[in-house]
Amino acid sequence: MGMGKSVNEVGVEDLVRAGVAIEEAIDFERQLKDAINGCDEFDPKELWRELMARKLLKPWHPHGVHQLIYYSVYHNYDESIHGPPLYWFPTPNQCRCTNLGRIMESHCPRLLGALYKDPITSFREFQKFSVQHPEVYWSIILNELSIHFSKAPKCILDTLNKSKQGGTWLPGSALNIADCCLRSNKYLKKQDDSLAIVWRDEGCDDQNVEHMTLKQLREEVMLVANALDATFSKGEAIAIDMPMTASAVILYLAIVLAGFIVVSIADSFAAKEIATRLRVSKAKVIFTQDFIVRGERRFPLYSRVVEAAPHKVIVIPATGEDIDVHLRNQDLSWKAFLSIVHHLPRSNYYSPVYQPIDSVTNILFSSGTTGDPKAIPWTQLSPIRCAADSWAHIDVQAGDVVCWPTNLGWVMGPIFMYSCFLTGATMALYHGSPLGRGFGRFVQDAGVTILGTVPSLVKTWKSTNCMEGLDWTKIKSLGSTGEASNIDDDLWLSSKADYKPIVECCGGTELASSYIQGNLLQPQAFGTFSSASMSTGFVILNESGLPYPDDQACVGEVGLYPLYMGATDRLLNADHDEVYFKGMPMYKGMQLRRHGDIIKRTVGGFLVVQGRSDDTMNLGGIKTSSIEIERVCDGADESVLETAAVSVAPPSGGPEQLAIYVVLKKGFKIKSDMLKIKFLRAIQTKLNPLFKVSFVKIVPVFPRTASNKLLRRVLRDQLKQELQIRSKI
Repeated sequence: MGMGKSVNEVGVEDLVRAGVAIEEAIDFERQLKDAINGCDEFDPKELWRELMARKLLKPWHPHGVHQLIYYSVYHNYDESIHGPPLYWFPTPNQCRCTNLGRIMESHCPRLLGALYKDPITSFREFQKFSVQHPEVYWSIILNELSIHFSKAPKCILDTLNKSKQGGTWLPGSALNIADCCLRSNKYLKKQDDSLAIVWRDEGCDDQNVEHMTLKQLREEVMLVANALDATFSKGEAIAIDMPMTASAVILYLAIVLAGFIVVSIADSFAAKEIATRLRVSKAKVIFTQDFIVRGERRFPLYSRVVEAAPHKVIVIPATGEDIDVHLRNQDLSWKAFLSIVHHLPRSNYYSPVYQPIDSVTNILFSSGTTGDPKAIPWTQLSPIRCAADSWAHIDVQAGDVVCWPTNLGWVMGPIFMYSCFLTGATMALYHGSPLGRGFGRFVQDAGVTILGTVPSLVKTWKSTNCMEGLDWTKIKSLGSTGEASNIDDDLWLSSKADYKPIVECCGGTELASSYIQGNLLQPQAFGTFSSASMSTGFVILNESGLPYPDDQACVGEVGLYPLYMGATDRLLNADHDEVYFKGMPMYKGMQLRRHGDIIKRTVGGFLVVQGRSDDTMNLGGIKTSSIEIERVCDGADESVLETAAVSVAPPSGGPEQLAIYVVLKKGFKIKSDMLKIKFLRAIQTKLNPLFKVSFVKIVPVFPRTASNKLLRRVLRDQLKQELQIRSKI
């Protein structure tokens, strides 16, 4: 890693420079030398493990101290020989208490025979087994989750119909997945008086955390389900465009409980994007808030939604009992909507609508590489998949308090919700911006045990130092998703929670979950994935579309095995087969499924995502396409002839940076700084206020193919080289 000095050379003055008081520095140096002497100094992994066991580094130490020790331990470490540097190691006792460790101990002696040693040693064997025998794996997992079938499945997996590449899962079964979320479950110790949701409004830091029991949640959901029933026709699509609040969660579950379909729209979208999603999903109504409240400021939401011209809007107040906007004639306040059922004798009792397993419950959207975004239907299999992966990899258990700042418009919203309610965990929601200390205070006060993050969020916390002095030691594991992690930001995050593991997750809306993930049974390295997710098989393909051997370090495009429980088998506005299967190679008699990621497998089998094989980019955890950005930038100034948008991760790792190349019209002159301001304004108003432009470069012409296709790949490579040179300077 080559930063600073080696750990043998670290002395008292280095520690003082890093922010430790002199007396403590003397003691720290002595303990550090002890640890070094007790270790084979040629093995940095063993030394780091020893330092972790001794708890020498404390959550309250300045970040400079954590950096000094971590980088000096791995000073001359060669990743190309030893694989990525490890920071977290599972212990046998911890492992037996995890969900996955527990089922391995009870089932693996029978399933793996003599191959089974213990959860740590045999994790890879069990993961491989789950891919080869998905019906055995899933029959175990279904018993571990809060799943109640009104009609039991004929089998776990039926592969007789060859036209269905992904097989038919749980055929013949019927259930209501929202009903599963709301039921108590003896086995999971999920009771009526268990806490279902805890929350706090921004600005109320000194007030108690609000809470709702499972019984209260069930009654609230059933009340809303009755009101939906009285207003809309069965099976209609109902959109939600609002922050992820307790009301949004109640509404989502009520829509599913009553047999309607949720249309998920993120609260950051511009009116044009909202309109597209309403049109594609044929949503009859949209639920939203009057405003989004952030600190002292109020941002209009209802007026932005109305601009998208929906048939009908139902408006929930952001604060207090009453809404603070003037409504169109056809629109309703939340209060008026609920009053429809006040006359019912049992307005908070509702009989769930049971449907076949493959009924659509939610329409989510992924970025459109051309034109409309892909409308991705989630069936009742999708929630089972995402909850099972959170259960297995992030180790979500009954009694955990899980917090993951997100929105129902992104795939992480439903994943977060189902991962709590189908495992018996408590969902922790902060009604406000997660960027500041208020959010961190909520994590502390709510006793959060699992905290999910997006790398750009962690970068902000670290750079503003806003979490200083808070106690995050109740956290037992962290999650990270949405974009590539930066090693130093991860070091900061893990150290704040007393070096708990960060489980990296990477997947997609159409997979309902992650295909690669960390877990609590394998050692973890910052910014890497330690394994394929349970029951997921994939290969890494070379340039000719041939798979590399499974144990070889390599870089290439991912090809997923098609039997992936919970993956889509249809799209509402595109040809599913063409998008995910056409042109993908055959492997062991099955056609591989396209995912579009380029990944690197390291020595030691860790995985690192290197970007997208198409021109989809990932900006701040939101996937978007070059084409969408170019469309907006092309019209941002009259001097622009055409633009090309590319994104690359900086050499030091971390979130992708957006660069826009420009060809000017003949006879026009403009400075790139001026264009950067105009592009930023256009992108933030027309696409997403969270996107940033890092570089603008004016060039005479773009590289193109013989058929005149723009070669963004060439521009991306040029940008990479420039950043590489800059980072060396």
